[in-house]
Amino acid sequence: MSMDNRAQTPSRRIALIDALRGAALAAMAIYHFAWDLGFFALADLGVDENPLWTMFARVTAASFLVLVGVSLVLAHGERIKGWAFARRLTMVVAAALAITLASAITDPEGLIVFGILHSIAVSSVLGLVFLRMPIWIVIGVAATCIAAPHFLTSPAFDAPGWLWLGLAREPQPSNDYVPLLPWFAAVLAGIAVARLLRERAATAAWARWQPNAAAARLLAFTGRHSLIVYLAHQPLLMGVLWLMTQALGARAG
Repeated sequence: MSMDNRAQTPSRRIALIDALRGAALAAMAIYHFAWDLGFFALADLGVDENPLWTMFARVTAASFLVLVGVSLVLAHGERIKGWAFARRLTMVVAAALAITLASAITDPEGLIVFGILHSIAVSSVLGLVFLRMPIWIVIGVAATCIAAPHFLTSPAFDAPGWLWLGLAREPQPSNDYVPLLPWFAAVLAGIAVARLLRERAATAAWARWQPNAAAARLLAFTGRHSLIVYLAHQPLLMGVLWLMTQALGARAG
């Protein structure tokens, strides 16, 4: 869900942000693996019914979106780098469309029309507006995004063309649905936090942290290449589990 906007040059990268993004990717892979086990009827872990799994998925999605906001500030807080932003946005949009096409082929009943990548693409564009707005406005809009679905949902927004907004009374089923409302609030939260911390980034310990342990280095590496990891992990997981089903079926036969 990448999960980032990485226009900053390598010398300005903050390893801790990459590692946190890698941790979010690991959490996402755990959730998808549990879901895939049920999809292939290998194990029923209650992913679709258990509220703990639902909370796990929401926290994971929120963490990606918060890091999108943080990355926007790191990459474009001083000035918007148009070419770098457009290049990254094009990659995310292309990946989002690929996810929609793949879901239409593999599981049309759970078609992904506006999932995490779609949300990141739209939120990245909208987030640019808030990079220099007063912090209190950013926080106020974030609170509004959280509140809006509780007061403004209506059957008028049930049409597919409004699915991205998040105000449908009965949205169509989807295996990955991360609408603008309330999820844009997480991006705004990331923008607000990054702007508050940016002035201390050069001297703060968290900004100078470097991964020494192997696990931390792996997380930072995957965080730096989050879009590739996101696109590759689910086909890999499903491929391995499909081979397992074939082997188990042959053994039973």
